[in-house]
Amino acid sequence: MLNTLTSWALVRLEITRALRNRKFLFFSVIYPALLFLIIAGSQSGSDQVDDGSGLSLPAYLMVSMASFGALTAVLMGNSERIAKERESGWVRQLRLTSLPGRGYVLAKTASAAVVSLPSIVVVFVVAAVFKDVRFEAWQWLALTAAIWAGSLCFAALGVAIGYLASGDAVRPITMIVYFGLSLLGGLWMPTTTFPQWLRDVASWLPTRAYAALGQAIETGGAPHAKDVALLVAYFLLFAGGAAWLYRKDTLKA
Repeated sequence: MLNTLTSWALVRLEITRALRNRKFLFFSVIYPALLFLIIAGSQSGSDQVDDGSGLSLPAYLMVSMASFGALTAVLMGNSERIAKERESGWVRQLRLTSLPGRGYVLAKTASAAVVSLPSIVVVFVVAAVFKDVRFEAWQWLALTAAIWAGSLCFAALGVAIGYLASGDAVRPITMIVYFGLSLLGGLWMPTTTFPQWLRDVASWLPTRAYAALGQAIETGGAPHAKDVALLVAYFLLFAGGAAWLYRKDTLKA
């Protein structure tokens, strides 16, 4: 019971701290929407993605940029913040409490997920207003829920990277993972433009499964079981790794 209360107290604290970081909020919320306008600026609703889905390019890019925005918020924010907290001694103070490793990962994941929601909504609003993207009400709600829930996988990855790297190394490592997953996962361009061997690799990446959640909903269907299972498996892997690294770091101190 005490561990649960400690975990939820840290969740509330982390959410408050994240929402007070105005500079990070600006870039995580505005940056993806601006990218969407730049990339989709010359595309019309009649331009379709060459993957047989029948989706227009603006609709495809909307899900890609909303997913990219959520990825930015949860991955970049978590990893760098945790590395700084380790150096400042904040994490050492947390170890004096009854907080277990899983509680720490939960708090960091939850706070990052709260920050990711505005970035998703802003991209949707911009796509609807400036590129006339239209869907049924249930699709908008399902898209928001699917992309938001999927971002939890990358929030856990951010926690793991924050414990894996030092304060000096965390930014370049995060940037390599961030841009690599975004590019190879098809968040910037359709994977149909890739050579076949690279498409095969991309099909097993968490970012490809992540983008596919929203694209399935856009076509009027439900997310594919493989994509959901892949994201769940990656989430368990990243969250388990983050909790293990937290405990390992505790033993070092």
